[in-house]
Amino acid sequence: MKAVIIGAGMGGMSAAIALKQIGFDVEVYEQVTENKPVGAAISVWSNGVKCLNHLGLEKETAALGGIVDTMSYVDGHTGDTMCRFSMQPLIDEVGQRPYPIARAELQLMLMNAYGFDDINFGMKMVSVEDGPDAATVHFADGTSASGDIVIGADGAKSLTREYVLGGPVTRRYAGYVNFNGLVGTDPAIGPSTEWTTYVGDGKRVSVMPVAGDRFYFFFDVPMPEGQPFERGTAREVLAKEFDGWADGVQTLIEKLDPATTNRVEILDLDPFDTWVKGRVAVLGDAAHNTTPDIGQGGCSAMEDAVALQFAFRDHPDDVHAALADYAATRTERAGDLVLRARKRCDVTHAKDPEKTEQWYAELREEDGTNIIRGIVGNIVGGPVT
Repeated sequence: MKAVIIGAGMGGMSAAIALKQIGFDVEVYEQVTENKPVGAAISVWSNGVKCLNHLGLEKETAALGGIVDTMSYVDGHTGDTMCRFSMQPLIDEVGQRPYPIARAELQLMLMNAYGFDDINFGMKMVSVEDGPDAATVHFADGTSASGDIVIGADGAKSLTREYVLGGPVTRRYAGYVNFNGLVGTDPAIGPSTEWTTYVGDGKRVSVMPVAGDRFYFFFDVPMPEGQPFERGTAREVLAKEFDGWADGVQTLIEKLDPATTNRVEILDLDPFDTWVKGRVAVLGDAAHNTTPDIGQGGCSAMEDAVALQFAFRDHPDDVHAALADYAATRTERAGDLVLRARKRCDVTHAKDPEKTEQWYAELREEDGTNIIRGIVGNIVGGPVT
């Protein structure tokens, strides 16, 4: 059986590896000409790590992952620790350590596991169509590719999704901009084995370790959509937005490289149940575009890939039954994570200031139990948890 996969991001490459494992002939097409992931790093929570382990990448994933032994929240203005707790209870409960990983390194790991030279770069899809015996993708260069199935892992602005749903959908601006990048670890910012988050005024500044003695950092800044920004000015913008914040935040702003700091307006998409049309299906951000507020976007894409493999393992000779099984398995779970992230987003970024102040007060009384319970709730429920 042959699969044509559109998109060589985390979801597309995970799906390519998963389908190859069960004997599929797989072709991957990617519109960019080289590996340039959006964003500096990703939190691969335990459910995502288990998916990568299932794909045969346990050692490679662990080598790229940062070690997070503790988690803390810090008052953004005073620098006082609001709470600090061990991550071990989480690891014990779900049976797997989570790993923050630099996005480009994770992407390259997946590409190499599939076969980097077998990826067709520079191939922009312009249309897709279903047929009685095959589905076909047409590219901007006039060529086409057909397979028993087409998997659209073509991201948040998915053209495959438009085909499956019968038209475009409008993404929702979540109300904030995320600045992110990588810096060397520095105890003046936070411990090298801790996920440290500064909070205040509906804003958030966070650092977590990735391999190579580096922090992945991000700043969340509520602001109207479409504000002008000149690349290379992140330090000036953040210095203004976080004027008077704690010393650790100021050190981070001084250390970051404005030339490589990303600025992303955060959007999401209302969950929908139609993931399949004939032999064509969506996966990853094309199926469940979410905010990063619970760190489950990439993990959910990996879950899609494993669920797709399981569906074809259970229905090896029936494309339509397999794709129906895949969608039935994933739509509710993925949609729930989108809405959980949206709810967390609203509290974190002060959509209702009173609720956010209440959250800050709760953090000052937190021993980790409630936060870990929430994270576990996000982790469990996928194909390998």
